[in-house]
Amino acid sequence: MMRRWATAVATALATSSLLAFGSPSWAVPSAPSSGTASAEFPEPPAVGEARAELAELTVAPEVDVPGYSRAKFPHWIIQQGTCDTRETVLARDGEDVAQDGQCRATAGHWVSPYDGVTADAAAQLDVDHVVPLKEAWRSGAAEWSTQDRRVFANDLVHSQLVAVSARSNRAKADKDPARWQPPLADYRCTYGRAWVSVKHVYGLTIDTAERSALESMLATCS
Repeated sequence: MMRRWATAVATALATSSLLAFGSPSWAVPSAPSSGTASAEFPEPPAVGEARAELAELTVAPEVDVPGYSRAKFPHWIIQQGTCDTRETVLARDGEDVAQDGQCRATAGHWVSPYDGVTADAAAQLDVDHVVPLKEAWRSGAAEWSTQDRRVFANDLVHSQLVAVSARSNRAKADKDPARWQPPLADYRCTYGRAWVSVKHVYGLTIDTAERSALESMLATCS
């Protein structure tokens, strides 16, 4: 489990400006050469692999560890030039996106995969962490260093960040799939595979209700 997590961290470090902060002391020395941020939402593993990964996750009750703060997951760091993580995802997930000199999206068209809502202004969108920061905190990230949490919060390599309608993101909040799933039923297969992948990559735990919900979501995959 530690080696898989270390590899994930090293890959993310090698594909963003996270490198400037240095890697965790236990990270592998170099990232796989194939690790590059995608120009599209990174496709999560196919359903067969997702089921296998789900079976490997540690099942444990979630612990509401005191001390959570979003500030403990430094996010929207600079990825390249003046572009931070949020602006990078907005450009990736939209069509005909125009940016100003500060890399802010000034025009474009987006369709939220969670609920099908369309947007023509970046202000209508949130960049969602598929596995929410507080959910990660409760399932293992409370024990990580700030550097590790920075990697998790800005990961463009795995299926962890996606531009969605602000309404759907607020409805989701920090809920796991046992308490919230995308309103668009057709997206639940992708969402379930993405959730499993992120938890598997980072060695996070799941609880029994979460596992049951994920099994149901994967059953919707054709």
